[in-house]
Amino acid sequence: MGRKFNNKKQKKAPQLEIVPLDENPPLPPTRPSDDPVPKKEKWVNKQRVLVFAARGISHRDRHLMRDIKTLMPHHRAESKMERSKTLSVINEMCEMKHCNKAMLFEGRRKRDLYMWVSNTTGSTGPSAKFLIENIHTMAELKMTGNCLRGSRPLLSFDSKFDELPHLKLLKELFVQTFSVPNHHPKSQPFVDHVYTFTYLDNRIWFRNFQILSEDGGLSEVGPRYVMNPVKIFDGSFTGKTIWENPDYVSPAKQRQVLKKAAKDKYVNRVEQKVQHEATRPVRAYDGVENDEIFEDDDPVETAKILAAIAKKKKEENAKKTPKAALTKKIKEKQLKAVKEVIAQKKAKAVKRVKKV
Repeated sequence: MGRKFNNKKQKKAPQLEIVPLDENPPLPPTRPSDDPVPKKEKWVNKQRVLVFAARGISHRDRHLMRDIKTLMPHHRAESKMERSKTLSVINEMCEMKHCNKAMLFEGRRKRDLYMWVSNTTGSTGPSAKFLIENIHTMAELKMTGNCLRGSRPLLSFDSKFDELPHLKLLKELFVQTFSVPNHHPKSQPFVDHVYTFTYLDNRIWFRNFQILSEDGGLSEVGPRYVMNPVKIFDGSFTGKTIWENPDYVSPAKQRQVLKKAAKDKYVNRVEQKVQHEATRPVRAYDGVENDEIFEDDDPVETAKILAAIAKKKKEENAKKTPKAALTKKIKEKQLKAVKEVIAQKKAKAVKRVKKV
């Protein structure tokens, strides 16, 4: 059987006509209902804060960190960091967690707590180091105030934060760290509490109050603590020191001074005991003057003794030079000395005349 060949001519594909750019037809003013309408995203501020601690903090410090996490719905948690690691590793940890702020709690000697607040966006900084003092957690205070979990706070700053340069920088850092972004998925659309930052005695006092009414009624919620600024660095956990607190004294140095004062107190007490033993009299003190009057109860004998004492005093006064005579003698001596000086001056004047 032979092959059958199709003698039909193949149809050529229609060629597309090239239309100039100016002749493109405009888009239709309306689009079909099947096309999804793009929604405008409300959550614009993507601030995330990495809140964690280094190993070696006490139970009170850990409870304070837990309270701060409760107040900040935009935080990200992280396990404890080993103390052997350098602080610059935190920038990489924030990058992996998609955080642009970091808050690190670092303990020293199970007594002292230091807090780092840093802007880790591109490791540009700045970062600030604080010594945390007078810590009181929510569970410890048991205040009457209460606020909704995840609600957005107001931030109130003292007037000093607009005057001093380093406080202006810290104010901006606190605003970006503690403020809850609008329309955050874990936040509530309510404003029912306020954070107050007060600058007093070279320290920053933090308080959290519930807003009771619009006329300014407040009730403290907690926690409360005091931040003593130590240094501000140019970079994120690194870089040059752009500000340092001249009045800062480390807690270890303060404890050393107190121990030294207690030691000096003990040394002074021992020295007083030695001095008392050295100056203690061997025999009893002598009696008072005219003690023999009280030895006899007979009034006649007492009268005789008093008469003898009076007679003895009278004789002693008679031997002494009277005051008037003594004054006269002094005046005579002074007059004699003056006459001698005058005579010497006259003799000198006579000699000068003879020479001339």
